[in-house]
Amino acid sequence: MTDTTQDASALIDGRVRELDDWRGETLAHMRALILSCDPEIVEEWKWRGVPVWSRGGIICTGETYKAVVKLTFAKGASLDDPARLFNASLEGNTRRAIDLHEGVRIDEAAFRDLINAAIALNLSRKRKG
Repeated sequence: MTDTTQDASALIDGRVRELDDWRGETLAHMRALILSCDPEIVEEWKWRGVPVWSRGGIICTGETYKAVVKLTFAKGASLDDPARLFNASLEGNTRRAIDLHEGVRIDEAAFRDLINAAIALNLSRKRKG
């Protein structure tokens, strides 16, 4: 792990602590699910305070708002989503997002499938380029 990655991880830890309500718990849970998919996932801190998870390119971001934790997949429009987890940012040609509201549970297996599909897409594009 580089210092930059360690710094980003520490900043994400801080964000989780700072959100001392359901949003912090949700962000921490989703982060754990993301990181469990591949040991080479890199945590980043971009755009003045947005957690980002990457592997061969951005997988997704984890933004927090008053009423929602939003996980935006950089290339979500290119991913199959048979469980229909994507419920936001559906109109664009590139990104797709999952808005998580308080008390709503996500299909963890389907979410891991999306993360793994995003990684596979990033790595396939990296090999071609």
